[in-house]
Amino acid sequence: MKKFNEYKPWQLKGVLEMLVPLVIGEISKSRNISHDEAIELLYSSHLYKTLETESTKMWHLSQLTLSDLLNEELETGKITFPEEA
Repeated sequence: MKKFNEYKPWQLKGVLEMLVPLVIGEISKSRNISHDEAIELLYSSHLYKTLETESTKMWHLSQLTLSDLLNEELETGKITFPEEA
């Protein structure tokens, strides 16, 4: 069984294809906004840029944690990266 740090870039794409819709749902719910607005917020964020970067290991965090991090970024302009990331 592969460890998280052994994923190849194409495998990360597959993980993101499963994770991103869940994160968008959490953003929509937590901010009480439409699905399309949540998509725009996520894809235009610094958080998404770090999520796309395999070496940050942000992709292993839960959709709730990622939604909270995006809300933090939107409110403060900063992201407090968890130690496990």
